[in-house]
Amino acid sequence: CISLFLFFFSFFCSRSEKERNTYWGVKGSKATVSVLYWHSHLRMFRGLVRKAAGGAFQKQTRWCYGKKEVDIDAIAYGYMASQTLFAALDLNVFDVIKTAGKADLQTVQNGTKVTSPRLLTLLTALTSHGMLERNSDGTYELTKNVEKFLTEDSKYYYGDYLKYQIGGQFYGRLDKLGKIMSTGEAPTYTSWFENPEEAKLYTNAQHNGSLATAKQLYKKLDYLSTVKDFLDVGGGSGAFSIIMSRKNPNLNATILELPEVAEAGRKIVAQEEEDVAKRIKYIPGTALTNWDVESANYDCVLMSYLSGSVPEGLIANIYTEAFRALRPGGKLVIHDFMVNDSLDGPPVAALWAVQHIAVNADGLGLCPENVSQKMREAGFTQIEESIEMIGGLTKVVVATK
Repeated sequence: CISLFLFFFSFFCSRSEKERNTYWGVKGSKATVSVLYWHSHLRMFRGLVRKAAGGAFQKQTRWCYGKKEVDIDAIAYGYMASQTLFAALDLNVFDVIKTAGKADLQTVQNGTKVTSPRLLTLLTALTSHGMLERNSDGTYELTKNVEKFLTEDSKYYYGDYLKYQIGGQFYGRLDKLGKIMSTGEAPTYTSWFENPEEAKLYTNAQHNGSLATAKQLYKKLDYLSTVKDFLDVGGGSGAFSIIMSRKNPNLNATILELPEVAEAGRKIVAQEEEDVAKRIKYIPGTALTNWDVESANYDCVLMSYLSGSVPEGLIANIYTEAFRALRPGGKLVIHDFMVNDSLDGPPVAALWAVQHIAVNADGLGLCPENVSQKMREAGFTQIEESIEMIGGLTKVVVATK
């Protein structure tokens, strides 16, 4: 039935508009006519499929005119999949297999020091989720994305970010999400990072991923090559300031960051070449009150992953401080997890907003429109269309003073 449906659908869509209009007596595009025709016949087609499948098809999927119903199990069991990934990173499974090229079970056992049957159980789960390929001879190979992003010698590696920050820090707080939603009581980033070890772990784990995003941002925003005075608010490890300073030899960067995070960031910046490191300085402090920076002193103010991490009522305040710090013609660049203005996705961006609730209960789930509104409240009138940064995850909104 499905094959016949696809055959006739393709045949119908290949007719010219004149032929369609003559045959059906309907004016309109190929897509419009197709929808009108097949909408009227969908119930009949659905009944044939159900009958042929003996009801099994109906149990698995409900037809919603091109959309499937939500897979509840995939969502509920998703935590198991992420923990499987984190365990593999902890055991260096991916690096062991990459070193061997193709690794049998004995090789993985030797590399991970795990000889129990539970290792095979883990490898089977990794294979079933597309992270490994299992060959007919029982050897394992990495899939392309795993080799590119989850092996430590890859320049695109961000396994530490997933393992330590997502798995180790955020997931440990999400089990209280239901209570936080009801009460609004949750820790804040400020209180969280008062612990030097937590601040160091978060900052180091974030660094590699942020370097890659900073490179992408520099490519997308041409004017960054002309910036001389750059203020990086909530700049963490200094990744964005490091990339801007590497790319633009005339740029001087100032990073405003919480004291314990600034301490961890200084150590990372100190590892850069002297010409880069000497042009980056930290100012310990909070973005939530008056900034210890001069007015009209910067060409660009960047806030990456900051707006979604502070209470909603303070977002306009920190944008107002950015307005004060900028020279006329200067740019405020907001990069963060954002859903579309239609508030129906993308899914991972929406989940990040939910995750932030566990450490920022009074925060705002961001989209380009509400970010732009906060910019207008701060005095900005020239606001550009949003730019997609990390596909399906983050966006950029830029305003000019």
